Amino acid sequence: MGWWPFGSKPQEDERPANRQERQKCWEGRDAYFACLDGVGVVKAGTEGTACAAENRVYQQRCAQSWVTYFNERRRLAFAQKDMIAQAKLQESSAKR
Repeated sequence: MGWWPFGSKPQEDERPANRQERQKCWEGRDAYFACLDGVGVVKAGTEGTACAAENRVYQQRCAQSWVTYFNERRRLAFAQKDMIAQAKLQESSAKR
């Protein structure tokens, strides 16, 4: 019997994901994001019913905290890409 903080043993679903579970999560995420790319959506969750099947698999295979992180990371990556493109355009304009 081990020591558990706050006097309760972690539930089975609170254990860290193993390698196979992480791989399935990433595959689900990649399929969902590919679908979003296909319909031209940047912010996950705003696609309506277009990628419902892929999103369902993604939500089932990944922990909610991972889903939140991956979705935000996707949005930030697109924003960063746009800012870099804008900075390069401004740089080329300034050199003229």
